[in-house]
Amino acid sequence: MTRTLLEAVLGAAFAAALFGGAPAQAQEIPAEPEPGTVRMGLQPWLGYGLWHVAAEKEFFAAVGLDEVELVNFTTDADVNAALASGELDMANVATHTAMAIAAAGVPIKVVALLDVSTTADAIIADDTVATVADLKGKPVAYEEGTTSDILLNYALAQVGMSTADIQRVPMPAADAGAALIGGRVPVAVTYEPYLSLAMLQDPGVKLLFTAGENPGLISDVLVVREQVLKERPGQVAALLRAWDRAYAAYQDNMEEGRAIIAEAVGATPEDLATAFEGVEFYSLADNREQLTGAYAREVAPEVAAAAREAGLLTEDVDFDAMIDGRFVDAASR
Repeated sequence: MTRTLLEAVLGAAFAAALFGGAPAQAQEIPAEPEPGTVRMGLQPWLGYGLWHVAAEKEFFAAVGLDEVELVNFTTDADVNAALASGELDMANVATHTAMAIAAAGVPIKVVALLDVSTTADAIIADDTVATVADLKGKPVAYEEGTTSDILLNYALAQVGMSTADIQRVPMPAADAGAALIGGRVPVAVTYEPYLSLAMLQDPGVKLLFTAGENPGLISDVLVVREQVLKERPGQVAALLRAWDRAYAAYQDNMEEGRAIIAEAVGATPEDLATAFEGVEFYSLADNREQLTGAYAREVAPEVAAAAREAGLLTEDVDFDAMIDGRFVDAASR
């Protein structure tokens, strides 16, 4: 059974104290990155794809970083536990995950908004299910404690239901689509590329409910351990410059960028022909406008409310205090 996010993070809380430290203090962010390797955690999700573009096109080296190690994980629980224990310097996580990690006592800051999902996170179903209301009493495969959990709870709430009204079948998002295709469940909640791959394998599989029903509900951020922000601020700013170069390269040659991302997540561009349309990437310019603006004021409170409703966030967090916009500003100079 998949561990929940809080189980994974709380299990590493004492280790976090060893690797953590006081919150990043006001400091000068150097124009050049400090020497050394950066270890970043991520999963095979399209929204993190610009990091793969940056690696392929050598943008990390171009901004002066010695080495950036992109460490891949299959489940949220594993990447979150690695971040909490200090095995990672930073990680790409969902907004609600960042809140839960902070609530568990792990010293992190949100330094950038990476992407928002519209149709790239979804509930998919076979032909026995026509509406969300039809989920009552049915087995549903999804990864607990993740964006899939948030989306499922939100969709059920719209028809006056909760996960108590379904048969919960916990499993990694990577396996949920396969469970549906294999006939083990009639409904699955997952994200790209698993959505497109499932629908390609079985044309009878259909989209039942997408994150686009509430834009921003499923969004992703880059979180960094406070010790790293304090000791290696130049690396963090340089990483955001590399992301922005990758964003520009992607916009300039979308075919090439999508081919790089598709290969990195284990698919082909043809498999993901429509999948990319369901993800919106954020540039540094977008971050200067959104990170401490509409995202902090409007999106984050809605995500927090949905996470509490789903039981994924049991404590209030000061999300404004979690955001550190200095690195977007420094990277933009």
